[in-house]
Amino acid sequence: MFFDKMETLDDLFEMQLKDLYSAENQLVKALPMMAAKAKDSRLRAGFEQHLRETQKQVERLERIGKNLDFSLDGHTCKAMAGLITEGQETMSERATDEVMDAALIAASQRIEHYEISGYGTAAHFAERLGHNEAANLLRQSLEEEQLTDTKLNDLAKNYLNVKAM
Repeated sequence: MFFDKMETLDDLFEMQLKDLYSAENQLVKALPMMAAKAKDSRLRAGFEQHLRETQKQVERLERIGKNLDFSLDGHTCKAMAGLITEGQETMSERATDEVMDAALIAASQRIEHYEISGYGTAAHFAERLGHNEAANLLRQSLEEEQLTDTKLNDLAKNYLNVKAM
């Protein structure tokens, strides 16, 4: 539980930041495993690039927390834990390289969609609350997540899914 009782939009905003912070830190640990499992060089490079972006997103969240005097520690995002567990289960399956790469993209897009919804919500709350710098930082992360999702989608539809057939 985040709070004994959430009473304000500020409380809810802080909860959203804690959840994003936990999610991103879990992803920092998972992305190297996904990159190692990917056989397609473009997919592997995409995971490596997204790891660098995710590390920057963690830094942005820490900056927001510091600026607003919110402690972001002490919470585990159960949704991200579940998405990562599903991805790990997928990676343990026996599959051809092409099918595994397609499966990695599917798992990654589930993660991206979760992050997109989280950053979109948090950015809206920040804007409503007048936390303009936080809103800008959150929108920057949101745009990165959306771009990553688009790249994964294009790679899947235009190349890897065809190979997996």
